[in-house]
Order: sequence, then structure tokens, then C-alpha cells
Amino acid sequence: MTVAFVLGGGGVRGATEVGMLRALLDAGIVPDLVVGTSIGAINGAAVAQDPTPAVVERLEKAWASPTAGTIYGTSWYRQARRLAKHRTHLNDPAPLRALVEGVVGAGTRFEDLAVPLAVCAASIERAAEHWFDSGPVVDAVLASSAVPAALPPMRIGDEHFIDGGIVNSIPLGEAVARGATTIFVLQVGRIEEPLTAPEKPTDVAKVAFEVARRHRFQRDRAAVPAHVDLHVLPYGGPQEGDQRIGAFRSLERTHARIEAAREASSAYLVLAGLV
Repeated sequence: MTVAFVLGGGGVRGATEVGMLRALLDAGIVPDLVVGTSIGAINGAAVAQDPTPAVVERLEKAWASPTAGTIYGTSWYRQARRLAKHRTHLNDPAPLRALVEGVVGAGTRFEDLAVPLAVCAASIERAAEHWFDSGPVVDAVLASSAVPAALPPMRIGDEHFIDGGIVNSIPLGEAVARGATTIFVLQVGRIEEPLTAPEKPTDVAKVAFEVARRHRFQRDRAAVPAHVDLHVLPYGGPQEGDQRIGAFRSLERTHARIEAAREASSAYLVLAGLV
């Protein structure tokens, strides 16, 4: 049996995955493979390095830290100045690098990890999905997390990479392709929430992206072979303020998200007979 943790993208809502990790690790469920995209690449790198309950404390502290708060939390004035200067992005990538280096270590390589890890990014030049599973971990995770317009593309070699969520937000199929026979999907909850037609300009891009990400996941889910045991963990429900325009940059509900996801996922594991 090969147990895989699949960690999807979702920005600050990725804190839910920390709660799911606590539920899994406290239940004695440890991965043999970790696959992640975007925020899931960050959380995934941490658990691949240290697949024990101790990693949850480290992640919770990281996502509640001042460093995390500055990734998207700088003032609109500074963001506007940065956009005027660079013309491609609003935010400084340095805080995200500092956070990732603080979690997994600046010099860590995939080969150093306790559990095999693969992270997804989108190559601009090839217009294609790309998987990192060797070499420096931090650069690969930053490539996977380079949200277009929010952060600059990450250059590695002769290519530029942007957020893996553009091509594969919840990389279930990759876990299957890499031989997983028991898969736990850690996702931020959007696939559980109803989707309706846009009613205002701010809804248009959000709805379009949600259609794309949900379609890919549901297609991959339908293609999972019969011999694979699949578990999509519940995220514990929406938090107050999730519908606000600026919710993507707010870390106010970090601890609440973690606890809600832990409670819901722990209950799921009991009902599924896994503990």
C-alpha cells in the first residue's frame, strides 16, 4: 500500500490543510508520497520533511507569523507603486521566500526529504504543467506558488513558472500516476461550496477560475482506478468574511480554519473506519 497526501492550492485558506494534517498524523496516518500545488506545495514540503505531528505546530506558527502577514498584506499604496515599477506584480516575493525557507530550510533539496515530494507549477514558455521532484525545494515551491499578478514569475534555468493552480489545482491524477493506492485529498473547501453565475465584475474571474479548477479535479476523480482508496477530507465550512473582496489576503481566521478542518477531518476518519 502506498499512501499519498494530495494538497491543493487556495491561498490563505490553505490553513485548513494544517488542520487536516493534524487529524491525519494524530491518527497515525503517515504519507509515503506527498503531492502539492501552490499553498499545498508549501504545506506539502513541510510534511514531506517532517511527517510527524510536530510539523503541524511549525506550520501553524508560520502561517500566524508577521512574515506570513506581509506576503499579501502590504498597503494598496505600496502595491500600486510596485505595479508601476515592475508592471507585472503587486507584491514583493521576499516574504514568501522567507516563510518557505523558515519552514523547510534554505538549502533543502528534494533528495533530503523524509518522504518523496512532487510539486506542480505552470511553465510559461511551454504553456504546460511541470513537476518538480528533484533539486532545490524552496525554488520549486516558490514557482508553484507564484500567483499571477500578485507575485512575479519564478525563473528556474531558462524557464519562467507561475502558480501550479493554473494547470492543476488539486493534483489527484499525479498521485495516481506515481503509484498511490490510498489517497487523502487535502483541499481548501471551494469544491464543496456552491458556484453561481457572476453578478458583478469582481465575480467574473473568480467564477471562471473555479469552473476550471473544479472541472479538472472532478475529471481526475472520475478516472481514479477501482483499486485506489480515495478520501477527500472535509474542510469544516466557510469562515466569516470569506466572501469579502480582500479575503484572499487576510490571515485573521487562520487558527479558526485549522481547528474547523481538524475537527471535521477527525470526524471523517472515524466514520470511515480509519481510526
